[in-house]
Amino acid sequence: MIRVDLTDGRELTEADIKRSGALPREVMDAAEAIVDDVRANGDAAVRAYCEKFDGSCPTAFRVPDELLDAAPSMVDEQFLSSLRLAHDQIRAFHEREVSQSMFTTRADGTLLGVKVTPLPSVGIYVPGGRAQYPSTVLMNAVPAKVAGVRRIVMVTPPQRDGSLSAYTLAAAKVAGVDEVYAVGGAQAVAALAYGTESIPRVAKITGPGNAYVAAAKRYVMGDVGIDMVAGPSEVCVLADASADPVVVAADLMAQAEHDPMATCYLVTDALALADAVEAAAERLAAQSPREQITRKSLEHGVIVTCDTLNAAVAAVNVVAPEHLELHCEDAMALLGSIENAGAIFVGPWSSEPLGDYVAGPNHTLPTGGTAKFSNPLGVYDFVKRSSVISYTPAGLAADGPAVQAIAQSEGLWAHALSVGLRRKLAEAGEERFADAEAACEGAMRTAWPRDLDAPGVPYLPGYGKEA
Repeated sequence: MIRVDLTDGRELTEADIKRSGALPREVMDAAEAIVDDVRANGDAAVRAYCEKFDGSCPTAFRVPDELLDAAPSMVDEQFLSSLRLAHDQIRAFHEREVSQSMFTTRADGTLLGVKVTPLPSVGIYVPGGRAQYPSTVLMNAVPAKVAGVRRIVMVTPPQRDGSLSAYTLAAAKVAGVDEVYAVGGAQAVAALAYGTESIPRVAKITGPGNAYVAAAKRYVMGDVGIDMVAGPSEVCVLADASADPVVVAADLMAQAEHDPMATCYLVTDALALADAVEAAAERLAAQSPREQITRKSLEHGVIVTCDTLNAAVAAVNVVAPEHLELHCEDAMALLGSIENAGAIFVGPWSSEPLGDYVAGPNHTLPTGGTAKFSNPLGVYDFVKRSSVISYTPAGLAADGPAVQAIAQSEGLWAHALSVGLRRKLAEAGEERFADAEAACEGAMRTAWPRDLDAPGVPYLPGYGKEA
């Protein structure tokens, strides 16, 4: 792992952690070409890319309902009961996120509010490459169900022999996914975004994928909603001298084994701990069935050593990790100091994989430092809000003059006229003008009843009157 020494009091910078940043241009170009082709040519293009990248293509993309129904009977009973436990706990957590439409009234009768409406349809991307992710199905489908989404579609790539993961399909059945399509890659994102002959379009796309999937999601964003442009998984462990180096090493490896591009951070004020964690990780990695992936990831992991715990917390806030574990003597006391993290696991018993699978909060989290401004996936991602505004004549009389003055300052005459005409009706106690021609007379003063005093001119130093 890469060492960054801050014991001289220096603060961590983005340059220290060497994030790769935006998607490479060549990946964006390739994904955009695929999306454009699918948008223009539908199923034919999807089939061509499935053959090219997956090595095979099903005769029909839609997975038969009977196969989905049979999936729970194909899996181990302990897995199925664990899946149901995870489903129930994820649902119980997300049910607390549900927001209701809200309305309030002023004394003059003006009604203001927000109408909350579920999205009509959502597409969930579930990877099917290096590993199968039934947990991803639950984490995306359950909050959508809680939100009231009527149609939940899942896309996931088949294997070369045409098989699908029984684990993934069982999770889809338990979560209440409505339709499953055996297609992956950027072509699946395009199909969800624009629709094809056999895959109807959706309103929003969620779920993780490789760089091409992420690039395709970024490209279609705006034509369809997306959750986020997710990068490689990452974990940051903040640890003091009380932490167990073997447990910390295992927790770092729990992210490292996802992907060679996954990034692990250890931030500590205990130099001896850093050495012990690296030694433990070396011993444990040798026993891992995913040793090659794990080692490749750990090679570009970062260990940050600080002279104080406060400095370590400040460094964590610069990292803004997807997952943050607090292996500290008084971990809960640090919670208020953490500003940037997708999910925070407090105390040595709070293993990050608990959050991946069963704890309840969503494991779809902001990556690559975007925790500085982004949120975990939640029910709020599957609803839309509409502002509701209903004025009375009294409310119009109260607010109208301010609208007209501001509109006048912006030079928007018809904005002011729209309010001015209503004010005339309200003052006359009428709902409509009896004489349209007469109502149009004097419209300039109806809109702008008085001339605003000319404003002063604030010149920058060295310009205008000061020059």
